[in-house]
This record gives sequence, structure tokens and C-alpha cells, in this order.
Amino acid sequence: MHEFRVWAPNARSAAVKIGDAAYPMGEPSERGWWRVAVEEAGPGTDYGFVIDDDAQAWPDPRSAWQPNGVHGLSRVYDQAAFRWSDEGWEPPPLERAVVYELHVGTFTPQGTFDSAIERLDYLVELGITHVELMPVAAFPGERGWGYDGAAMYAVYEGYGGPDGLKRLVDACHARGLAVLLDVVYNHFGPVGNYSGKYGPYLIDRHRTPWGGAVNFEDWGSDEVRRFFCDNALMWMRDYHIDGLRLDAVHEFFDRSAVHFLEQLSVEVEALSESVGRRFVLIAESDLNDPRVVKPREIGGYGMDAQWSDDFHHALFTVLLSGAGEKGYYIDFGTITKLGKALTRTFVQDGTYSHYRGRSHGRPVDDLSPQQFLGFIQNHDQVGNRAIGDRIDQVVGRERAKVAAGLVLTAPFIPLIFQGEEFAASTPFQYFADHEDPEMVRAVKEGRRGEFAAFGWNPEKIPDPESVETFRRSKLRWEEVHEGWHEEMLEWYRRLIALRHGSASLNDGTPGQTKVVFDESRKWLVMIRGAVTVMCNLGTEPAELENPGRLPLVLASREGVEVAGDRVVLPPDTLIVLSGEAGKGDV
Repeated sequence: MHEFRVWAPNARSAAVKIGDAAYPMGEPSERGWWRVAVEEAGPGTDYGFVIDDDAQAWPDPRSAWQPNGVHGLSRVYDQAAFRWSDEGWEPPPLERAVVYELHVGTFTPQGTFDSAIERLDYLVELGITHVELMPVAAFPGERGWGYDGAAMYAVYEGYGGPDGLKRLVDACHARGLAVLLDVVYNHFGPVGNYSGKYGPYLIDRHRTPWGGAVNFEDWGSDEVRRFFCDNALMWMRDYHIDGLRLDAVHEFFDRSAVHFLEQLSVEVEALSESVGRRFVLIAESDLNDPRVVKPREIGGYGMDAQWSDDFHHALFTVLLSGAGEKGYYIDFGTITKLGKALTRTFVQDGTYSHYRGRSHGRPVDDLSPQQFLGFIQNHDQVGNRAIGDRIDQVVGRERAKVAAGLVLTAPFIPLIFQGEEFAASTPFQYFADHEDPEMVRAVKEGRRGEFAAFGWNPEKIPDPESVETFRRSKLRWEEVHEGWHEEMLEWYRRLIALRHGSASLNDGTPGQTKVVFDESRKWLVMIRGAVTVMCNLGTEPAELENPGRLPLVLASREGVEVAGDRVVLPPDTLIVLSGEAGKGDV
């Protein structure tokens, strides 16, 4: 026997259809929930809901299994059937994390959860502590980034379905790797989303880049909020996911007395207490609003951490020497702003934004920098470039090594994007597989129009709908031990080992990071306790002081002179000096 339930507050009638049989769901509850228990149904049963006089059965909005895609019937899935081997698992603390973001479909040639398992030992050897999966909720078509998920509770079948995800998580935990999952609660994908057949999941009162906003505050919003909170709890409870990355929370419109993020934080904390394991919530927000990560007790939303775009923008534009980039990058581009990002997190903390045409953000005050993730590459900052080119292809090899050095010694939690660590030659481009010709046209034209603001030639933008765009984005693992790729991989390994072994680089005390720099000569020195990081992005050698006579432990290239209290740094070079006990050349 299985009980079917669905929220359809405006429906006059509802039934669950199994094969040729329809089972009426009786009368709804006061809040619009319909229920019926079917004796013949159980795990593996295919079903759909018939609402009012519809001629067909629709997928369940809370379906955990869509074996025939988002348009097909739902299938009953037994969450308790999987045999886990991670009893007693404790994730590494987020504050000490090195995060590795990957897209399941392009991480390996096969593009599945099971094939990703074969690369986990490599990640362990690299020094990764947390694997962050781009969205895996079911989406239409045979390829995509996952941000157009249509069946939010189901796992994309092409990756291996729900059992495949559980096998990957279990294998990660067996190797000491925590798993973070990217989830999209700001919109549904435009194709294959049938939630509108059931209730007011979206409202037109507010608009987002994807259309109407998710209904967090209007009529029926209690059940919509319940839908997303239950979804988050499902990933953590049933799939043993260790934390969620919440996509673009700045597109949440919620004027409720208790903001959705606060509600989610409370419920996740309760789950943590009930299972005895810490779960984390990481937000993506471009609001530069510290309330996102401030504790609820002082008026915050209680997120554990947030992606820090300002650090990326400040570092990227300095590496690029301020040339050739437009859009939001116009508010960055100086060593001064990179220094501010390293010491105060938000560059725009109430200052005027030329890109926005208004003041933006507010100071983080006494928040720990370990409540923010720092990166030079991620799926957005590579894939949302016109041709998906990577940092070494944009700024050159030596500057890419400088970038890695700053990311992995900065006060933020470092995040690496798949292939970054070995300077993958493959791009990561935007790809999709829409079935509707009009949608295909709109996506292609929209993509080209989007980059006009950044000065790109529209004719050079890859076709998102082409399967070749997807295929060329797959990593080529044979490169790992070749020439420049192996050199970069070794640089990342040494940096990550240094970070893991350094008390100073793991100190999240607010105000611990000190920076001095010369804007005209383009050098910067970052001091973090007993560790000093020096980089020269100028065109001439930089002669810098080493008053503590600290020994050199890492250098991104040859030609560095360290003698007494004097350091001569060639252009496009980063070095690390350390006075920590036992620190030698790692």
C-alpha cells in the first residue's frame, strides 16, 4: 500500500491514475491537500495525478523518481531501500574546507554519478575536503547545467537517478569527502514544470530574469515555502547531502515577518540536532548584504556562508589589467580594491556602483571571512563568459598561478572549479537541450544579446543547443600529467597542502588579514599571522621588505631573490613566506 498526496488548493477534484485505473482522492483538507491510499501501489509503481477534467495525468510535483524524464509519469521510490555504509560520518568543518565544484555531465566522459566515483581518489590526493555538485534535480533534455530543473524532488535520470546519487555520496563519505549540492529555489525551468497545474507556486507580482517569482509571500505561500523547505530537508536526510548551495537568493522576493531563508535555517538546524550531524547552508547573493550570513539572533538569516563575488571581480580585473572587460567589472580594476576585498570582504559596502548607477551594499562589520567563499573560477565565471574560456587562457599562465596563490591563501573558504587545478584546455560553455524550437531560438538569441553589453561579437558565441558545445566542455583527463597541466596541478597541490597545514591560513578571526600595496607598481603584500604572501602584477621587478626575515616556502616561478630582509620579485609572480614552526618548502 502507498499513500498518494498532492497540494492542489484550487482543484475541484483530484485522482491518482495508475495504469488504466483512476483512484479518486476524496475531499481536500482545509489547506488544499488531497490524499488517497492505494492497496495495489508500492515502490516501482508508475502514477500521475488527474486534476479536474484534464484528459491526462500529470507528474507529481514532489516526485522522487522520473525514470522517463520530466514529462513522463512519476514512479514511487522507496527512500529507505538504499543500504548506506556511512554510519558515524562526520563532515570536515566548513571553516577548514577546500571546495571543488563539479558538473556531473562534463566531469567525466561518461557523465554519470558512478563514473564520478572513479575520480574521487584524485580529489582526495589533491586535498579537497568538500565536493560541490551543480544541480542534479531533473531537467528536460539530454544535457544542461541543471539550473532549469523542472522536477525539484527527482534526481536527473541521465546521471544515474536517485540510487546513483546515493552511491556517489556514500563513496565520497567513505573517502572523507563532504558533499554539497547546488539547489535552485528562485525559479522553475521553463519546460517540464507542471507545478502551475496544481497551485500558485509562482506569482506575477514580482519579476525575475526567468519570469514570475517564487511565491514566498502571497496567498498559498505557506505550502510553497513548505515545498522548498521539505526539498532541502530531503536532500540532507534521505541523500545524506552535507549542505546546500542556494542559487541566486537575491531573486527571492519575501516580505514576510520570517524570511524564507530564516525559516530554512531554523529547520535545517533542527534536522542537524535530530541526526547529530552538522548541515550547512551557503547562499549565492549579489546584494552585498551581511544579513544573509548573520546569526538569526541578531536579525540575520542564519546562512553559514556566502559566495563572495567581489573578491573574484577585484582579482580578475587586476589580473586583466583592467582592459577588455565591461559590465559589472567597471566597478573594479585596481590593486586598492583587491586589497579592500581581502581585508573587508565587500568592495561595494555602501559605495557608489557605476554599473548599477546607485550605492550598493553595506559593511560586513565583524563577520568572519570564513563565512564567505572565494574563487577565481566557478561555473558562472567560466561558463557565463562568452566562449567559456578559463583563467589561464584569458590572463596567461603565470598570472593564473598568481590567482591560484591568492585564492588558496586568502582568508575566505577557497573554491576550485573542475579542471582549474590542472589548467584544463577544455572550456566550460553554456549548453542546453530544449525541445521547443521557439525556446531554442530564444535561448540562442538571448545568449548573444546578453554578451553585447560586454563587447563580445555575437557570431563568436557558441550555440547553446548544439551537442558539440556540451561535448567540448567535458574534461580531458589525459591532460593531467602533461607539461603545463601537470605543472599547474603540482602548484595547486602544494598550495592546498600549505593551507591545510597552516594555523595562520586557517585563522578566521575578523581583522586578522593585513594588506599593503603599491597601486602604481602593482604589487601587493598580504600578511596573515605568521604567513606573508607577496605578489607582483607589475611590469618591472618589485623590491620588497621582509622585516621578519621569513623563509620562502612557495614561489610560483623561478627568479625570486630572498636575502635577509630583502625580496626581489619578478613580474607576474607570487611567493609565500612563513614563520610557522616546522614550515619548510612544501
